[in-house]
Amino acid sequence: MTYSDNLTNAKQTIAQNANWDGIDAESVARMRVQNRFKTGLEIAKYTAGIMRKDMAAYDANPADYTQSLGCWHGFIGQQKLISIKKHFGTTKGRYLYLSGWMIAALRSEFGPLPDQSMHEKTSVPALIEELYTFLRQADARELGGLFRDLDDARSAGDEVKAKAVQAKIDGFETHVVPIIADIDAGFGNAEATYLLAKKMIEAGACALQIENQVSDEKQCGHQDGKVTVPHEDFVAKIRAIRYAFMEMGVEDGIIVARTDSLGAGLTKQIAVTREAGDIGDQYNSYLDCEEVTEVGHGDVLISRDGKLLKPKRLPSNLFQFRSGTGEDRCVLDGINSLQNGADLLWIETEKPHIGQIGSMVSRIREVIPNAKLVYNNSPSFNWTLNFRQQVFDAWAEAGKDLTAYDRAKLMSVDYDTTDLAAEADERIRTFQRDSAAQAGIFHHLITLPTYHTAALSTDNLAKEYFGDAGMLGYVKNVQREEIRQGIACVKHQNMSGSDIGDDHKEYFAGEAALKAGGAHNTMNQFAA
Repeated sequence: MTYSDNLTNAKQTIAQNANWDGIDAESVARMRVQNRFKTGLEIAKYTAGIMRKDMAAYDANPADYTQSLGCWHGFIGQQKLISIKKHFGTTKGRYLYLSGWMIAALRSEFGPLPDQSMHEKTSVPALIEELYTFLRQADARELGGLFRDLDDARSAGDEVKAKAVQAKIDGFETHVVPIIADIDAGFGNAEATYLLAKKMIEAGACALQIENQVSDEKQCGHQDGKVTVPHEDFVAKIRAIRYAFMEMGVEDGIIVARTDSLGAGLTKQIAVTREAGDIGDQYNSYLDCEEVTEVGHGDVLISRDGKLLKPKRLPSNLFQFRSGTGEDRCVLDGINSLQNGADLLWIETEKPHIGQIGSMVSRIREVIPNAKLVYNNSPSFNWTLNFRQQVFDAWAEAGKDLTAYDRAKLMSVDYDTTDLAAEADERIRTFQRDSAAQAGIFHHLITLPTYHTAALSTDNLAKEYFGDAGMLGYVKNVQREEIRQGIACVKHQNMSGSDIGDDHKEYFAGEAALKAGGAHNTMNQFAA
């Protein structure tokens, strides 16, 4: 309902109750508009619709790719969306990503943990709920400012301005956007995955990302020691998530199937196979085996093409894949996941290389023409070095003179002003656009951006504040920049909800309300 519809409805309801004279219909309408979403399920249904429309738009035009940044706290997510609306006027195509890595490192009661699914799994839905609490508060805050503008226009008798503000209220775009949430490897068996998925959906998640690693051996996608599971095991978890979405009434919820096979050389299980060429047989075909003529004590054997083969088994009791099979396994993983209920793919790579990603996607699209990727623009990559090396190699292939460059030292600051560095930076700048068009990437995300920005800004502040600059280190580099750039948080009392609370006090107590935002509130120093 629009603001006007809410106002009419509230007036009718109040009129039907004789002892509700102290309830103001316009205040009710404002509170309703400021709290559009009442439950996480409402959010999940709303944001799933947004993602589905965005996926269809991308299929029609790859220039319409989407983006997100990882979050580890509700305030961080809120500030991202406030900044997006401030700079671009719309949240269209911009999401949030919930990173399991950041929950493990920053939100666990055990303290900082590696990305190995050791953190409390309930912290995942808790963070989803926290993010949406902060985004809804951002709605209430911005709308509260519009209501003040409306009251001022009315008090001044300016009907033209009042109508213009009313139009802004009725056309208000929420800060609530889709969250792609990391469920790791499902935190257990398929039943555990289903139960956790329900909690995440109830909290508001419309898109869940699950990876094909073994739950109890799960590793960060950019570390060694990754162990994958057979396809049937992974499909069971994909189905578990779909059942959770459907049970909760979010029929168009999105499942992102992630494969870590490119960097995973191990498996804990030999897949069950019922006939030659089935999915289990294909999985086993990549095992590193040697032919045997007789069975030794404790040997595990498989039969293929009339031959008896012994898969190589490590002291850890894990089986090894043949070297160089990673891309083939990623392609098989992607096809099988999309054929069994997944909506989007995630291929974890060791470097940002459009050619590498695109070659795998093109093979998947031979079977699934509209296959689309979510891609991790990871801080684990040294972007500067990788792209300078890519340019160096391209120039070498083209026969350019490279005597001024040492490929082993391209990260050096000495190269920052060179033509090679400039071309590398341009490739980085256009990487998302180019890979969306050439490699089927629908959604680009950075998993850990605010982890790194918080560390960098804190280091800079500490160096200045505890050094010779003293208080100027804060004022010059933080507060003055907040004022100059119009950062809302410079009025931190307003950001924390103080003005929203004042509005409610006035609704509840009228002229007797004791409000915080009076003449002596120091936030008034930032009014200009």
